[in-house]
Amino acid sequence: MLDVGKWPIFSLCSEEELQLIRQACVFGSAGNEVLYTTVNDEIFVLGTNCSGCLGLGDVQSTIEPRRLDSLSGKKIACLSYGSGPHIVLATTEGEVFTWGHNAYSQLGNGTTNHGLVPCHISTNLSNKQVIEVACGSYHSLVLTADGEVFAWGYNNSGQVGSGSTANQPIPRRVTGCLQNKVVMNIACGQMCSMAVVDTGEVYVWGYNGNGQLGLGSSGNQPTPCRVAALQGIRVQRVACGYAHTLVLTDEGQVYAWGANSYGQLGTGNKSNQSYPTPVVVEKDRIIEIAACHSAHTSAAKTQGGHVYMWGQCRGQSVILPHLTHFSCTDDVFACFATPAVTWRLLSVEPDDHLTVAESLKREFDNPDTADLKFLVDGKYIYAHKVLLKIRCEHFRSSLEDNEDDIVEMSEFSYPVYRAFLEYLYTDSISLSPEEAVGLLDLATFYRENRLKKLCQQTIKQGICEENAIALLSAAVKYDAQDLEDFCFRFCINHLTVVTQTSGFAEMDHDLLKNFISKASRVGAFKN
Repeated sequence: MLDVGKWPIFSLCSEEELQLIRQACVFGSAGNEVLYTTVNDEIFVLGTNCSGCLGLGDVQSTIEPRRLDSLSGKKIACLSYGSGPHIVLATTEGEVFTWGHNAYSQLGNGTTNHGLVPCHISTNLSNKQVIEVACGSYHSLVLTADGEVFAWGYNNSGQVGSGSTANQPIPRRVTGCLQNKVVMNIACGQMCSMAVVDTGEVYVWGYNGNGQLGLGSSGNQPTPCRVAALQGIRVQRVACGYAHTLVLTDEGQVYAWGANSYGQLGTGNKSNQSYPTPVVVEKDRIIEIAACHSAHTSAAKTQGGHVYMWGQCRGQSVILPHLTHFSCTDDVFACFATPAVTWRLLSVEPDDHLTVAESLKREFDNPDTADLKFLVDGKYIYAHKVLLKIRCEHFRSSLEDNEDDIVEMSEFSYPVYRAFLEYLYTDSISLSPEEAVGLLDLATFYRENRLKKLCQQTIKQGICEENAIALLSAAVKYDAQDLEDFCFRFCINHLTVVTQTSGFAEMDHDLLKNFISKASRVGAFKN
């Protein structure tokens, strides 16, 4: 469980108060302000209250938590902060509230007066559901559910993407190259902005003096521009430090560019980079990257649960990814970033109360409460008829008039069938990528489309040059289009090694013809 007590500001809270926290954001130029929600859905604030950033209606500092009554009844979906500081918050309903420092119109309310209480921002957003927010030092971005980006605030370097350098007092949609694109993820550096679209391309705009836009130059960019150097690489997420950028690809690789005076690019030196440069973090794939615009610190988490950090760490310059003893990237920012802030809204899982979903998870394979046994490879798996009928169309019909309490299963292996039944209880799968191919077969057989998607995600995580052709073959066999596209791109990106594997040598004739034809169409054989 995440320990919020690692952030110094929380030493002002009692143990009882800490136990009630469910979400938290630590911000401010010295990590001296905090907003948190409790188990009762109340919002509290605490700290120095610079520029009225606690939203209490005054500029008085407080060492006692004070309730933020003006947001009573609102549930927070996401939150970001600027350097003033200013706060941009989106509720689970998709509404946007802002408050705090406003000298550059970064609150989006049309004025430059500091906002002492949360203000609902509806101009140009009234029919939009906001799902993600990001703040630079003095500008703000939001992402809507339909993939549009709106920006406002300080614009001296083009960071609001309007094409000019005039400050933007109200939210305006960022268009240009993004006009017909569906954006999936946004991030802000100190004075720059980034967006990842659903095709995996990255678009950037704003200040570029340190090469943080990744365009191979240092000229500012007043409208969105695609990072051409990432051609053929599908990006899932982007994270921005003060003046550096990290991206995570769908193959679990990290690329970095921009300022590097503290080693925050993780390249082994302190030279700035204006093009995307790979960051080497052991053999394991990366599943999470972390940075925030107030720090020169970078962090990443691997699929195996290892957390690495690099850049400015407690004043030291760490120029290569360093393995920590932490279990989450949040702890890197609590213990090593200057200031000790949070890079995202923290979520704290409750300790005691079990939800319906958690209770069902506990009952999987429990012989004490089960009324049905599956015999697979000589081993029993215990289940509950009523849950299987509720969760799966196949069982709804097959168990309807079945009085037996033992079902023998020979079509699938024990690990695969156990993972399938466990999925019906947990909504997730825990299988190795190799075994997930068997589960993909089962998901196709039972027409379980969501399970099929999860299998494809898991299989992607285990791809390598040796098994890429086998996985491509499985994707074609089970009509898994997303996985097929992914495996094909992987093979093209690693073509020299893949074509020398035994899998390629033993490839099915029709599949080989199709592969060569497709590879030719995407230019794999150009001189």
